[in-house]
Amino acid sequence: MNVDPEAQLRLLDVQGLDQKLDQLAHRRRKLPEVAELEAAAAEHARLSDALVVAQTSVTDLEREQKRADADVEQVRERKARDQKRLDSGQVSSPKELESLQREIESLDRRQSDLEDTELDVMERLEQAQQQVESLTAQREKVGRRAHEIQQARDAQWAEIDKEAEEARGRRSELAAQLPDDLMSLYEKIRAAQGGIGAAALRRRMCEGCQMQLDPAELTRIRSFAAEVVIRHDECRRILVRVPDSGL
Repeated sequence: MNVDPEAQLRLLDVQGLDQKLDQLAHRRRKLPEVAELEAAAAEHARLSDALVVAQTSVTDLEREQKRADADVEQVRERKARDQKRLDSGQVSSPKELESLQREIESLDRRQSDLEDTELDVMERLEQAQQQVESLTAQREKVGRRAHEIQQARDAQWAEIDKEAEEARGRRSELAAQLPDDLMSLYEKIRAAQGGIGAAALRRRMCEGCQMQLDPAELTRIRSFAAEVVIRHDECRRILVRVPDSGL
């Protein structure tokens, strides 16, 4: 393939812009705010899951408290009826009177046990409600922090994207000036060689793979006209001869 030497030099400019675009893309991905935002999102999700569990616990305990309250009230009402009957003097049979007194005593013990249960449920409900409040506050704090991080990330992304847009525009202008077959070869090599498809031959070294060319290869390159597109035998990248190539 024969290409004007000046066009070959412009290919190095295209390569430089491609490397700049790769660097900008890497910088965009690796901004500290990107990792911080991912961590904040994970923490927000964790707190949301914990909040669902805590809210479910509150709902369950509220139902349990209603049952405990109802049980206590039921025993109180029954004991009140028995006590009213006892106080009325309507019970004349000693045996029935003794039975009624025993039932009241039993209801007293039952009420005490149920009130202990009721108190325990109330305490656990209060703890669960406090947990919901704490998790809600934590999640809101993480959400606010995530919003701040996102704003900082977006501001830096905007700067990077602007710089990348300018580089892409310049690259398009340069690429349009180069032969299609040269650009096709360059793109193919670039895809296979980690983003570098063309490199300068400077001081007898390939700047793509940083290898010194051996005398035999240098002799081979000297034999080619300046228009001939050459490739490095080792890395297979396009080698562009520059003024200080050392030939």
